[in-house]
Amino acid sequence: MRSEKPWKSFLEQLALLKSRGLLVDNESAALDYLGRIGFYRLSGYWYSFRQLEIIQLENGKLVSNRKNDFIANSQFEDAVKLYVFDKKLRLLALDALERIELAVRVDIAHLLGSMDIHAHEKKALFSGHFSKKLQKHGKTDHQLWLERYASCVDRARREPFVAHYLNKYGKLPVWVGIEIWDFGLMSKLFAGMKPTEQLIIASKYGAKDGRTLVGWLRGLNFIRNVSAHHSRLWNINVLERAAPLQDDYWRQLSNSRPFYYFCLIQKLMTVICPNSSWSTRFSDLMAEFPDVGSKSVSLSDFGLIEGWQDWSLWNVQKAELKTDAYTKE
Repeated sequence: MRSEKPWKSFLEQLALLKSRGLLVDNESAALDYLGRIGFYRLSGYWYSFRQLEIIQLENGKLVSNRKNDFIANSQFEDAVKLYVFDKKLRLLALDALERIELAVRVDIAHLLGSMDIHAHEKKALFSGHFSKKLQKHGKTDHQLWLERYASCVDRARREPFVAHYLNKYGKLPVWVGIEIWDFGLMSKLFAGMKPTEQLIIASKYGAKDGRTLVGWLRGLNFIRNVSAHHSRLWNINVLERAAPLQDDYWRQLSNSRPFYYFCLIQKLMTVICPNSSWSTRFSDLMAEFPDVGSKSVSLSDFGLIEGWQDWSLWNVQKAELKTDAYTKE
C-alpha cells in the first residue's frame, strides 16, 4: 500500500507544478485560482499537457501513461483558459437541455394524461418489460421508478402547488407530477412507455422510433449530469451513449465524444425553439477555444470535425424573430 499523498499549501502546490515544467507567468493569479478552483479540479485541464509515454508490458501489450512532467511550453494560464471555456460550454448545454427537458416532459404528460390522469402510476399503460419483468433486485423498473418518484414528492411536498394537490386530491395528476421530475426520471419513464406511444413523441423530434429517442435522452442525461455537477465536459468520454446515426454527416461523428450530443441538442432545439440563438452562441464559443502553447489539445478532442458549420443542422436560416422578447432565447 502506498502512503497517502501529503497535504500541501497553495504555495507548495504551485512550486510542485513549476518543478514539473509548468510555466507560470503570474504567480499571484495562479495562487488565486488554486485557492478558488482547487488543484484537483484544475488538474483535469492540464492533464493533457503532461508528457505521454508508451510502456510495453511483459505480455507485449503497449499501454500509454501520463508522466508527471509537462510538455514543453505548457502554461498554467492555458489550463485556466480551458477551464473557463469548459464552464461556458457547460452553461450552454444546460441552457438548451432545460428547454428540451421541459418540452419532452410536457409531451409525455399530455399523451399519458389523455389516457389516465394518473397514468404514470398505472403499470398497464407501460411496456411489459418496464412494468412486469422482475429485475435482479426483485422489483420491476416501474416499481423502482415509482419509489424515486415518491421521494421526489416527499421532497417537494412543501411547494404550494404540490401541497394543494396532495391536500385536495391525495396525489398528483401526471401534468403536475412532471414538475418535480428530473431529467433522469423523465427519460426512464419514456423508456418504459409502449412503442406506439413512444413513436408519437419520437416522430415530433425526427427520431425514427422510440428506441432511438430513448438513446438520445440517455446520452443527453449524461451530458446534463456532467454539466450540473461542474465536471469537465469538453473532452470527456461519454459513457451513456446514444446509438450512432448513419445518415448524412452523422456517420462522421463519434458517439463517444461530446460534440455528437451537442448535435443532438441542436437537432431537438430546431423543433422546440426554431428562432433560438443557441446555435450561434455555440458557434461563437467554438471560436473562443484557447490556443494552447503546448499544442497538446484541440477541438478534435471534443469531437468537432472540419466543415461542421456548413452542415444543414448548424447552418439554419433563422426565421425572422418576432418582437416579443421571450421569442429570442
